[in-house]
Amino acid sequence: MKSNYRILMLMLLLAFASCSFTSKKFENPDKDKLLVQVITFVLERGHFDPKDLNDDFSEGVFDAYLEQLDPLKRYFIKSDIKEFEAYKYEIDDQLRSNDISFFNLTYDRLIQRIDEAKIIYKEVLAQPFNYTLDETYSSDYENQDYVKSKRLLKDRWRKQLKFSNLANYDALMQERNNAETAAEDEVNAAPKTIEALEKEAREETLKTIDNYYTDYVDDLLRKDWFAMYVNAIVEAFDPHTFYFAPEDKDRFDQQMSGKLEGIGARLQKRMDNTKIVELISGGPAWRGQELEVGDIIVKVRQEFEEEAVNIVGMRLDDAIKLIKGPKGTKVILTVKKVDGTHEEIAIVRDVVELEETYAKSSIVKKNNQTFGVINLPKFYVDFEDYKNRNAASDVKKEIERLKEQGVEGLVLDLRNNGGGSLQTVVDIAGLFIKDGPIVQVRSTGEPKEILKDKDRSIVWDGPLVIMVNELSASASEILAAAMQDYKRGIIIGSKQTYGKGTVQNVLDLNRMVRNNRDGDLGALKITTQKFYRVNGSSTQLEGVKSDVVVPDRYSYINVGEKDLENPLPYDKIESVDHAFWDGYYDYEEAIKNSEARMRNNSQLKLIDENAKWVKERMDETTHPLNYEAYASKLEENEAVAKMFDKIADYQTNLTFESLPYEQEMFLKDTVLEDKRNRWHKSLSQDVYIEEALNVLEDLKLSYSIKKVATVKD
Repeated sequence: MKSNYRILMLMLLLAFASCSFTSKKFENPDKDKLLVQVITFVLERGHFDPKDLNDDFSEGVFDAYLEQLDPLKRYFIKSDIKEFEAYKYEIDDQLRSNDISFFNLTYDRLIQRIDEAKIIYKEVLAQPFNYTLDETYSSDYENQDYVKSKRLLKDRWRKQLKFSNLANYDALMQERNNAETAAEDEVNAAPKTIEALEKEAREETLKTIDNYYTDYVDDLLRKDWFAMYVNAIVEAFDPHTFYFAPEDKDRFDQQMSGKLEGIGARLQKRMDNTKIVELISGGPAWRGQELEVGDIIVKVRQEFEEEAVNIVGMRLDDAIKLIKGPKGTKVILTVKKVDGTHEEIAIVRDVVELEETYAKSSIVKKNNQTFGVINLPKFYVDFEDYKNRNAASDVKKEIERLKEQGVEGLVLDLRNNGGGSLQTVVDIAGLFIKDGPIVQVRSTGEPKEILKDKDRSIVWDGPLVIMVNELSASASEILAAAMQDYKRGIIIGSKQTYGKGTVQNVLDLNRMVRNNRDGDLGALKITTQKFYRVNGSSTQLEGVKSDVVVPDRYSYINVGEKDLENPLPYDKIESVDHAFWDGYYDYEEAIKNSEARMRNNSQLKLIDENAKWVKERMDETTHPLNYEAYASKLEENEAVAKMFDKIADYQTNLTFESLPYEQEMFLKDTVLEDKRNRWHKSLSQDVYIEEALNVLEDLKLSYSIKKVATVKD
């Protein structure tokens, strides 16, 4: 793909700034001020739709930032907000002067209020809750005001904790009732008293809240809170412009590439311990067979160092930094095993492939026909070496493998695929058409760029169905839109996809500063372009409308781009010439048949009713704190919920299988086999996959009929 002129100019601008203006613009002994200075510069000159830094902008940042700091409004009181409001229209001015006084004030006050909150919740949970009182709790935090005093703040905490505690209290009450029933014939049965159960419930709630602060809040450093402030600023430009602190940038790269360098274990902080919660199939730890899920890492020692570092009580991010490392290096872990013994385990780090990120395929037999299903979770790419591994090359391999098995139709599942690399989506679209434009890209003030498939070869020319839902976004929408505009395949899914029609680039902020001695500044993901369908329409806000609309659990929930703060607007540009697919498929007839089937599909009707009911529950914001009222409401909800249990029991008569190359891998990799078996089981219970295969059957039948009719003519 040729470089876009605006991106090139932005890169040149950044290079010019870092070489020519470093001494004047980008030196500041205060790292936080330096970061604000650099980010403001990049946003004003590089964003697709730069904002005016004025009072309206300042007000928006102010409101968004406070909402992030205290979403439940249980830390700050009105006097705090009144003090903060002195800066409500000053944030824009502070950005220009690299002033972070507002952040300093809010950070210091927040830490103070958090320390006070720890005292409050312990005091509240030290006293019994009276569940006979007729009082309610409101979860409509957005429309709640801040309380005027610490006394009222404590009462707000009391209601929140009382509501949270109800679940524990109810569970213990149910256990007691069940125990009483089971022990009716026992002479010496002595169930716990109501008072004892209430105390036990509070103790469990206290443990949960303690863990929340110990494992999360107390781990947050000043730099973490400052990153939150910076993101309140950058997200005022649009919801996808985002600041990555150094650790977050590493995670983003791993997600996009689908790989990392380390030992291949997922870690989680439990109290003060770093615990193994999963061994990644094929990784060094998995191959070594010495580490186990549940093991606790106590110390970490590098290969050429004598002293091990004790990581008990350490932040998880900091512990991970010690454990991760370049391929080929060795790390020695002191581990407390599940049985309580201690072992020292040496592991040679390696590149770990996160296989669940990658494309996977399955074959399925239906009415003596063989079809293929490809699931693509993300449009991934290796940033350092595109040819090494990317979504397009993997999808191509899977199609070729499926063709070897004689598949007669293909389902490409893009549900929940949030997007990724723009290059890979252009290459994947090219697998299904001869050549032509795939997507149009526009930058402010610059001529549009048309990204084309120039490879005239076609990897798959058979029937094609693409599955989407409300969470299919960005690159998923480009692919679905292109196939729809070319009349190359049928789109099955939600009423519309997510509606993200913008392109982001990730810029390393350290390039802006010469001789940066203050440490890593992180990176900025910035919106630089918008993309458009070949028919000229934007997918921004509008998404891609499915040819066949099916109800799902998101049907009535606000999950799209249009429901976010500060989205860029929808617009249109001129279309670009493109030739419709010249196959013999009767799409209109296939769509009509699918719609008729779904009108009479009891499973889809039940899913739709469930989606409506879930929406109603989500809209409820007033909750009883009287136990009898709570239990009655719970019983009522459970009775309704049971009506929807049969959704999970749905079973098709379809059997899905892995391709031969994977079946060979199962001989050595039982973890992968288990993952595939679980995936295949979910496919066999998937009414949407079932209908997608029905559509493939219709397309194949229409192909035969239309081709015969054409030959006769």
